[in-house]
Amino acid sequence: MSEAPDASPEALESIGWSGVPTDERARVARIAGELERGFHTLHDVEPAVAIFGSARSAETASEYRAAREVARAVGRMGFNVLTGGGPGVMEAANRGCREGGGLSVGLTIRLPKEQRTNRFVERECSFQHFFVRKLMFVKYSCAFLIFPGGFGTLDETFEALTLVQTHKIPHFPVLLFGGPFWAGLHQQLETMEGQGLISPEERARLLLVSTTEEAVEILRGCHEGLCATLRKAPLRARPGADATAAKHDRRDP
Repeated sequence: MSEAPDASPEALESIGWSGVPTDERARVARIAGELERGFHTLHDVEPAVAIFGSARSAETASEYRAAREVARAVGRMGFNVLTGGGPGVMEAANRGCREGGGLSVGLTIRLPKEQRTNRFVERECSFQHFFVRKLMFVKYSCAFLIFPGGFGTLDETFEALTLVQTHKIPHFPVLLFGGPFWAGLHQQLETMEGQGLISPEERARLLLVSTTEEAVEILRGCHEGLCATLRKAPLRARPGADATAAKHDRRDP
């Protein structure tokens, strides 16, 4: 028997490594258990928005500061915030959400190189499988707010866009923050549209926003329209959030 690669049992299963037992029923049971745990843990988090971005962003980075500010604003509006629960932009969003009075949720993933859960997560749900975790983001979010990031951030962005394009989920907002960072992506989208690979309407579903106020108005309009039609939980502003934010600002400079 060959030596096991440095990977999780699930990863070894996916490549058919011979050292892993091929008990498909047991594997299905593990996946079903993970789904049930996610549904149970997150059943009351709506209304919520998902915020994505790099785990590598420092606290001094512009995207960290922007994510914290936006999350604080949407928390005050009455939204809760879902992130991947790690450092960087995820930490900033969980931090801002708490300052805004919202429920700060981390959907963490178990990786070979463990990624710490940031200290601003109030409720954590841990996953082994990325596809189960992404399902939870889609099921419980009514918008995706995207900050500069790497492969994972782009994966989550285009997962949402593909599901909207194929009418598997309603047309909820997918907002990009950090204008210059996305210039290359927008150029690529122009090329795709020019070659007829996507339609102008499909391209327009990815919205570039530059201010917190702009994002808040888009989210408010969507919730009063689409989310109301879908009978999503109503928004309830959090009037005590300003005091909560001040307390956190003193404790966490």
